[in-house]
Amino acid sequence: KLTQYIRSLCFTLCSKKSSSVLSSCRLRRQFYLNGIHKPGDVMLGGLFEVHYTSIFPELTFTSEPSKLSCQGFDPPGFRHAMTMAFAIDEINRNSNLLPNVTLGYSLYDNCATLVIGFSAALSLVSGREEQFLLLENCSGTSPVLGIVGDSFSTFSIATSDVIGLFNLPIVSYFATCSCLSDGHRFPSFFRTIPSDAFQVHAMIQILKHFGWTWAGLLISDDDYGHHAAQSFQTELVQSGGGCLAYTEILPWGENTAELWRIVQMMKKSTARVVIVFAHQITMIQLMEEVVRQNVTGLQWMASEAWTTAAVLQTPHLMPYLGGTLGIAIRRGEIPGLRDFLLRTHPDLYDNNNHGNSMVRMFWEHTFQCRFPPPPAGWVESGGAICTGEEVLESVETEFLDVSNLRAEYNVYKAVYALAYALDDMLQCTPGRGPFSGNSCTTLQTMEPWQFLHYLEKVNFTTSFGDQVSFDEKGDALPIYDVMNWLWIPDGRTKVQNVGVVKKTTLTGEELTLDEDKIFWNFDSKQPPRSVCSDSCPPGTRMARKNGQPVCCFDCVLCSEGKFSNKPEDFASSPQRDHCVPKKIEFLSYHEPLGICLTSTSLLGTFICAVVLGIFIHHRSTPVVRANNSELSFLILMSLKLCFLCSLLFIGRPRLWTCQLRHAAFGISFVLCVSCILVKTMVVLAVFKASKPGGGASLKWFGAVQQRGTVLLLTCIQAAICVVWIVSASPLPHKNTQYHSDKIVYECVVGSTVGFAVLLGYIGLLAILSFLLAFLARNLPDNFNEAKLITFSMLIFCAVWVAFVPAYVNSPGKYADAVEVFAILASSFGLLVALFGPKCYIILLRPERNTKKAIMGRATSKS
Repeated sequence: KLTQYIRSLCFTLCSKKSSSVLSSCRLRRQFYLNGIHKPGDVMLGGLFEVHYTSIFPELTFTSEPSKLSCQGFDPPGFRHAMTMAFAIDEINRNSNLLPNVTLGYSLYDNCATLVIGFSAALSLVSGREEQFLLLENCSGTSPVLGIVGDSFSTFSIATSDVIGLFNLPIVSYFATCSCLSDGHRFPSFFRTIPSDAFQVHAMIQILKHFGWTWAGLLISDDDYGHHAAQSFQTELVQSGGGCLAYTEILPWGENTAELWRIVQMMKKSTARVVIVFAHQITMIQLMEEVVRQNVTGLQWMASEAWTTAAVLQTPHLMPYLGGTLGIAIRRGEIPGLRDFLLRTHPDLYDNNNHGNSMVRMFWEHTFQCRFPPPPAGWVESGGAICTGEEVLESVETEFLDVSNLRAEYNVYKAVYALAYALDDMLQCTPGRGPFSGNSCTTLQTMEPWQFLHYLEKVNFTTSFGDQVSFDEKGDALPIYDVMNWLWIPDGRTKVQNVGVVKKTTLTGEELTLDEDKIFWNFDSKQPPRSVCSDSCPPGTRMARKNGQPVCCFDCVLCSEGKFSNKPEDFASSPQRDHCVPKKIEFLSYHEPLGICLTSTSLLGTFICAVVLGIFIHHRSTPVVRANNSELSFLILMSLKLCFLCSLLFIGRPRLWTCQLRHAAFGISFVLCVSCILVKTMVVLAVFKASKPGGGASLKWFGAVQQRGTVLLLTCIQAAICVVWIVSASPLPHKNTQYHSDKIVYECVVGSTVGFAVLLGYIGLLAILSFLLAFLARNLPDNFNEAKLITFSMLIFCAVWVAFVPAYVNSPGKYADAVEVFAILASSFGLLVALFGPKCYIILLRPERNTKKAIMGRATSKS
């Protein structure tokens, strides 16, 4: 609906002359604006601050244009506009870029006033022609391909909100508000200057570098200032870099009372660092009050809006602003610009329809003359008449100073970005285009959104070596210079580069400062101290003051056993005058308990290996072959793993040991218990099969089924471990709660539920094995392995039932020791109960290790 409303605006501004498909549209009224125009095949628009302010009547669509009075001519602002003209002239002379296409431009002065800047943007969109053709739905090619500007964030927001509805690209060279990075609200906004979000990061890095934790913040009363303050306060809290003593909004216009109050607060505050996000005109008004009250001894930090402002670098202000540190736009080189500026002349531009009014104003300001007809009384008061014969090179003007091109360099990159995007569009090959059906577009049929597609993809390198491209938010690669205001005693001033802050894809944000070059405007010639409260001395701690920021605190005596509330790895000395490292505690291989458990684990592993060797050597004997020798081998292997996994609980906890210890323990025991469960089931199945008509039950307990059952039961435990580790992994933890003078290294289980499920599954299989073995305990002797299983499971369950309360009530390393003891005890219980009697027969009673002996015992018992 909003789009339809804005589109209807063109019918309000123009009257249709035909109802055919192509309609004639005539502008009903025009704004009176200062500008420069040059025709071309494709037009680019520009919005620049050539005057500081304006005095004007209410703007209305009247029969005659309202006369605006822009005041305070700004030569650097006019240089920005002429840089755009130079870039377009350079592109037109470049045969490799946009051949056979001539670029033109319409550049307007916004007079640092929102309504004028917005009116200029609408004039660029509607065009300067009195009559033009358009489609029935008021759509078609815009009079300008794109707009370079505006210099103010607030102006850019207002312009983008409306112009952006039609996807007409706007590339700003100076609007830094982070709010403009909102791609949903401003889909066609781009900029060649970093956003305030990065500028805030850069300033906080400087504060941290010099240890300034207490600063004041002054902002302009617009979107630029308000968003900068919001970002600054948020980032300062998140980074822990300090606190703001005050945040004040600088008024627009003459408001002496409010400025007096703000400067009074600055005088009374203990903060020696003052950060200012404001524009030149606002700073001029503030500094007038600072001089009036003679406020010295402050370290100023400047935003990019006034870091290089020559209007503030005067002998009158340097006693106060000397030593200022500021964030400045990246400086660049533009060969040939000064020669182009020297050729500026009113006769070179269109005189119709105020086409060169901006140049005429520059000429009058530079040579202090007036073009005829002069204002009333001008000649009588001795004023000169401009003839056009004046020589620009003969006067000293800031307009010709190209030694410090910053905003100009951004203008230059913005123009080239539009040109390269247009060149890419015209180079499109039909059938390989990015639009529907792989189609391309032309200058005659192009829609703004199609050109926007190419601008988003633009990527080129300037002659100065800087790469230009835009991210998904329309922001360019962020990089700033760090500047310092040097005040030379003879009265001269110099803004010198003392560092750089940039963001790269590899190293992130980087701050580089050459501190030896920095000029400090203090008697000590050293960086000032700006803190709310000094660090507390040894034996005291910080106690925050009520109603004050965290940087403001009192120092009170530490409680007994405390030296500082900062380092967790240290404790206080008995005299509470220095820190001593806390003792570190964990179940170590070097202490007696750890040595004992390690030796027991290795002993169990060795015994398992010996038993396994015995069974392999006697694998053909009846005792080994009875009741599936393969499962016996698996049980011995799993018991060996159970003994070895206990070693993961000894030593300093690491991430991998914390994650592996419970998983290895759980899987090893499930493998062992599942083999025992299958053996028990086989015992029952064999006995049932020995009875008449029971042979069918054995088909469900063949070798393949036994292996599959063991594998399935073990995989379930493995899945439990994987889910546990992925969802809530066990982690190493430094516990300082048990003892004030010790740090206990331990593994937190991450998920108590996961640990409980792991133990519960082992317990379920063990109880099931015990019940089945208990039912089979009275079978004939040739199946009497069930008795051994019953006894082994009884030992296993008893150990782990006793483990739970002992584990819960054991702190630190003793919890690990309890778990290791439970693993070793249950493993030895299974090993001795299951394989002790068999080894006894194999090694000491070989006469009983025969089929006849086993069958005979079974027959006699029957």
